[in-house]
Amino acid sequence: MGTSKTGWNLENSYTQLPEVFYSRQNPNPVPAPKLVLFNNALAASLGLHAEELQSEEGVQVLAGNLVPDGAAPLAQAYAGHQFGHFTRLGDGRAVLIGEQITPTGERFDIQLKGPGRTPYSRGGDGRAALGPMLREYIISEAMHGLGIPTTRSLAVAATGETVYRENPLPGAILTRVASSHLRVGTFQYAAQWGSADDLRALADYAIQRHYPEAADAENRYLALLQAVIDRQAALIAKWMLVGFIHGVMNTDNMTISGETIDYGPCAFMDTYKLATVFSSIDVQGRYAYGNQPYIGGWNLARFAETLIPLLHENEEQALQMAQDAIAQYTDIYRTHWLAGMRAKLGLFNAEAEDKDLIDILLGLMEQHQADYTNTFRALTFDKLEATELFGIAEFAEWLKLWNGRQDRQPESREASQQLMRDSNPAVIPRNHRVEAALEYAGQGDFSVLERLLSVLATPYAHSPEQEEYAAAPGASAVPYRTFCGT
Repeated sequence: MGTSKTGWNLENSYTQLPEVFYSRQNPNPVPAPKLVLFNNALAASLGLHAEELQSEEGVQVLAGNLVPDGAAPLAQAYAGHQFGHFTRLGDGRAVLIGEQITPTGERFDIQLKGPGRTPYSRGGDGRAALGPMLREYIISEAMHGLGIPTTRSLAVAATGETVYRENPLPGAILTRVASSHLRVGTFQYAAQWGSADDLRALADYAIQRHYPEAADAENRYLALLQAVIDRQAALIAKWMLVGFIHGVMNTDNMTISGETIDYGPCAFMDTYKLATVFSSIDVQGRYAYGNQPYIGGWNLARFAETLIPLLHENEEQALQMAQDAIAQYTDIYRTHWLAGMRAKLGLFNAEAEDKDLIDILLGLMEQHQADYTNTFRALTFDKLEATELFGIAEFAEWLKLWNGRQDRQPESREASQQLMRDSNPAVIPRNHRVEAALEYAGQGDFSVLERLLSVLATPYAHSPEQEEYAAAPGASAVPYRTFCGT
């Protein structure tokens, strides 16, 4: 399949790493591929020709039946702490086709998710079901619209196969786009099963691909560690600011690039509650909403451990350097989160009491089971009657403190409201909306899903057509649960 026709412009820099990090693996063919979702805007930004990719031949590529020119398909090896337990892993149902070089010179992994068994499948069939792949498409594109670093979804193709989980389900393949698929777990794999040279090669590759400025640092591997800490702290702060719950923050699901990856049991919080858990497998609440910043630090400590042989030839000094870097994580996270919260409240400058002001509001929201997103929308547009906190004396006192805080800054109230509009989304992918879209799609009607995607693409527009999607769900006797979808 020629690059001039479709726009594929693939390189394969990952194959320059030692072979311990991957296995050559072609996708397994499927009987009857059919394109069900395609991301035209993303295709254009990648330099791909959307019309050709949606042709019969193009769909064969997106379903794994054809390999485009320049591709060198492989499955990546990695490890991970899964709910705290270390294990050997790898791409058990994913194949990296290659790295697309865009017209602006950027490099993005193109990965097929669900194309069949690989050497890392561990007894699984390597396939994916349609519902979870559509779910990842919705949530990852919503995250992009919210301005949160994330993998993207180029396409979903139905395979014509049935996959068997608890019930028979229609099969599908997602085409995922990422800055890379390097994970904390990749480094754990290198540290556990690779040589010192393998580890160094991986670290140098990560620096070249994501942090080229670290190459000129006095200690490039310390600079790499510090850069990843900052990226991940900023990312998790963004999750917290919009009420996103990843659901499975294993070390194999934390990227070196600082992008959100692996949308399995993820969901967005409606009612504000720090202990919120949606994942059916997170029975202890390890990855609850309020625990995410702490788990981020824990995962980064595991990353730091892998780099100790590279940080200094003296192990004791290397360990101290790693500990010092990790010790900065909490303050870095708090700085990012506090800046984001100030923006959500229309605050341009910093005062020492801001943390208390924010904590009081969040405490009231949790105490009175207020909707997280809509409380900030009500504050943004001065529609306080729209929040569960309206009429509560403690909230009225808080409003006085907040108004006084805004009055002490030089910026106008109009500027403050604009900052809040830009920082508080009108819509998030509400769980009941996502489930409704998936239910209709399962019946062959994709119109509900496509309209939802359209609304989520510009969450800060605050347009009239977004109003119905901003509504919180009604009360339910059954707690909402999400599943990994593997």
